[in-house]
Amino acid sequence: MRKISIIKELRSFLLLWSSQTVSELGTAMTDYALIIWVYERSGTASSVTMLTMCAFLPTILFRFLAGTFVDRKDKKRIMLITDLIAACGSLLVLLLYSGAVLEVWHLYVINIILSFMNSFQVSASYVATSLLVPKKHFARVSALSGISGSVIAILAPALGSILLVFGGLKMVLIIDLISFAVGFLTLLLFIRIPRTPQEEKKEQESFWKSSQDGIRFLKDSKALLHLTLFIAVVNLFAKLGNDGMLAPYILGRTGNDQKILGLVQAFTSAGLLMGSLLMTVRKPAKRKARLIFITCAIIFSGDLFLSVTEIPAIWCIAQFGTYAVAAIMNIHMNTLMRESVPVSMQGRVFSAHDTLQNCTNPLGLFLGGILADYVFEPFMKTESTIQKPLSVLFGSESGSGIGLLFFIVGTLGMLISITRLRKKVYRVLDLPAEEKALENP
Repeated sequence: MRKISIIKELRSFLLLWSSQTVSELGTAMTDYALIIWVYERSGTASSVTMLTMCAFLPTILFRFLAGTFVDRKDKKRIMLITDLIAACGSLLVLLLYSGAVLEVWHLYVINIILSFMNSFQVSASYVATSLLVPKKHFARVSALSGISGSVIAILAPALGSILLVFGGLKMVLIIDLISFAVGFLTLLLFIRIPRTPQEEKKEQESFWKSSQDGIRFLKDSKALLHLTLFIAVVNLFAKLGNDGMLAPYILGRTGNDQKILGLVQAFTSAGLLMGSLLMTVRKPAKRKARLIFITCAIIFSGDLFLSVTEIPAIWCIAQFGTYAVAAIMNIHMNTLMRESVPVSMQGRVFSAHDTLQNCTNPLGLFLGGILADYVFEPFMKTESTIQKPLSVLFGSESGSGIGLLFFIVGTLGMLISITRLRKKVYRVLDLPAEEKALENP
């Protein structure tokens, strides 16, 4: 009976979540297929990197403005419009490809436009979920979102590859458009998203002043700001570690064995899925901030396991455990944000929080490549007084320098995470909702 009651309470969300998952799977397959097409067409890794940068940089840059717009306007309408524009992007690629005139630069331009629109879609979807779901189910729906993300990460490359082999890029794009129709029509016909008090206001403050409310809220909530900046540091270290440098590390250690890399990545996705599944049946921790720091320390310990072994089985186990814990951490972070921020401000605050915590990702990816290629790899391949004892632990062949980088990043990440447990500034985040409101008027 309890399960039936939960399903009734989450009916609208489950309908939205399932249909959007279908749509996102189609988009992910297209993204995968286009990366392969670009690489085959250009033969350069930089072209693929540029395609990726065009896909996420505008989202980061315009998230502040998008959050403000979302808080002031109808969430459902924003989601429908942005979904429609995304579909037009896929349709345009299909037409250009069918006419044999598709060029790599076309994809750069289309990705920039779609990434800009995605900043609005992501913010609207986040707030819409809070409006559709009772507070007691915030952790459960965050877990479901984690499950869909993991399933998409597992299925998109596999299905994308199959469709490319049997139907080519045209078939992938057609499937993407069909999946879009499922998500769009479900949202249009069957989902009613409540309006917020901010939308109902006839007189609103200036757009620019309102756009600063997200940062202002974080500044006033010292604990949330510190936590956001902590996650920014975690993301920087993660990109320097296995989250950003896993592929070159595994390929270097194995002599460019892509099968082993694929196996390790499969265990990574399976770990995310398992952690998300676990949180659908377990209640979130009462002391969420404390759990976030503990799980971050555990996550960084995974870098240590990766760095000192060349055994693929241990890599798989380490990645599975690390990313299962990462899923649990992300779900608690998501739940904490939903519980701490009024729904009428979630678009602005979420956008500010997301921009701040993710702004270090490009820096981490850039520094990771530079440090690996020009510092750590050459150092571990050149015999010296310091290198000799380190080579006993990390080796001196290809990949050993990245292994040393993983070890340093993992150690520093664990220390930073553990020391956060003693900081009093975060304790307000673990107070009951009533006391938290008194601490953050």
